[in-house]
Amino acid sequence: MDGVAYSTFDVRVRAVHAVRVENLPISVVAKAYGTDRSTIHRWLCRYDRSGDAGLVRRPVSGRPRKLSRLDGAALQRVVLAPASNYGYETDFWTTRRLIQVIAEEFGVQLSKQTVARRLHDAGLTYQKPEREYFELSEEQRADWIRTEVPKIHAAVRDHRAILYFQDEANVSLTAILARTWGLRGKTPKQAVTGKRGGVSAMSAITSQGHLIFRLHEKRITSPEVIDFLGQMLRHHPRRHLVVVMDQAPPHTSHATMEFINGQRRLHVFHLPKYSPDWNPDEKVWNNLKHQELKGHQARTKAELAALTQAKLNDMSNDRRLLRGIFFRCCVANILHVP
Repeated sequence: MDGVAYSTFDVRVRAVHAVRVENLPISVVAKAYGTDRSTIHRWLCRYDRSGDAGLVRRPVSGRPRKLSRLDGAALQRVVLAPASNYGYETDFWTTRRLIQVIAEEFGVQLSKQTVARRLHDAGLTYQKPEREYFELSEEQRADWIRTEVPKIHAAVRDHRAILYFQDEANVSLTAILARTWGLRGKTPKQAVTGKRGGVSAMSAITSQGHLIFRLHEKRITSPEVIDFLGQMLRHHPRRHLVVVMDQAPPHTSHATMEFINGQRRLHVFHLPKYSPDWNPDEKVWNNLKHQELKGHQARTKAELAALTQAKLNDMSNDRRLLRGIFFRCCVANILHVP
């Protein structure tokens, strides 16, 4: 995994928690969080000395700032507000936009390098946003934590059940390309197929790093969901299963619910609407697409299916990696039942 230039306080706390509480190897945590082992060691040392306070980013030394009036807090107030508040068409910030706003609001012209440095020191990095749907309701999510999470914990305890999080995805023939070095002004080329299409896949993951998956040549519908739930029950012939999934139509259809209600060992809970960030299995697909299959050379659906099968087989055999992926989910610790 490519390294990251900056980590948020929340990322550092969760990475330390993964090592100290979940007993994951440092190498696995470093890979899961996109950094190196020396960085994780440094966070652990700071945590051991000062607890969570030791994970707060410390200011760096250097020459006095050209712009003293725009401290880190003021810069955060600008960047964390939508760019549309300052007259731009979209909400995203670029360095050029910030240079313009700083000049207008504070009367000082800063270079691109100075702005980038100050952004970094203020705990800000250039990131690709996660989708947050207009329809998402924080009230419904809070209510779900208050009402459904206790039910999930009770079902796991009462039935000594295995807790799975399930999701599905489409793996595209159009490969996601990685970054590489090249001559300035000459963008490197990567040969890929221009054909459209892909492979549909379903999976389910546990906090212990167990992964069950299945590939399909067609779009996922209710019969495929029912078949996959049956596969999970057959995989654990004597255990109750608690399965958490989203509210996609194939998960909540009459046929699927009728099947679920007829299975004594199956207990299904649905996440709040528009909450993919609450499903650890989403991270499995993110890792598969953006790491394992990045820049893949498959030219046909058959080649892509074989490659996807091989990569998922490798992932399913790497429980340490999967545990690291699982606990990257922002609510994994809330939903985890030891």
